[in-house]
Amino acid sequence: MQRLQTRLDGPILLEPTVHGDDRGFFVETFRAESFAEVGITTPFVQHNHSRSARGVLRGMHYQLGLAKHVRCARGRILDVVVDVRRSSPSFGRWEAFTLDDERHHQLHVPAGFAHGFVVLSEVADVVYLQDDYYDPARDRGIAFDDPDIAITWPAGIELQTSERDRNQPRLRDVDPADLPE
Repeated sequence: MQRLQTRLDGPILLEPTVHGDDRGFFVETFRAESFAEVGITTPFVQHNHSRSARGVLRGMHYQLGLAKHVRCARGRILDVVVDVRRSSPSFGRWEAFTLDDERHHQLHVPAGFAHGFVVLSEVADVVYLQDDYYDPARDRGIAFDDPDIAITWPAGIELQTSERDRNQPRLRDVDPADLPE
């Protein structure tokens, strides 16, 4: 695994070694010692899988104290993180990464970052590891279309969102107690 450059301090983008030939490919998606070599020592306890159609936008979500490790096992997504750590110098800044089933890049989203994605292919399977169990009492979110953050979502794709995601608050309206330090 090779660690790639990111603009924000915290997220870690990984490029694994892909072994491919005319039969297909093999890629190692998790190996604790390889993760540790690039700075990921998170003990993961939950594995999730979602399938979404083109244009589905899920986000921007975060759980207080929870880190995720995300990859796109099928298709292609634009994966976005927003720094919601209230004491961070990059508070409110975002960064986007294309994750797909060709390059197999993976994104480690540390605690303190909101996370979301939009599907760019006809269908996408997104799988992710979590370092803690889902707890609805710690579940939070911010508006995917917050004009202060100004995420640049892809043009030409009709975004499909849940009612929950359409009704998330702007970051500036979130109670500071609901933001990580």
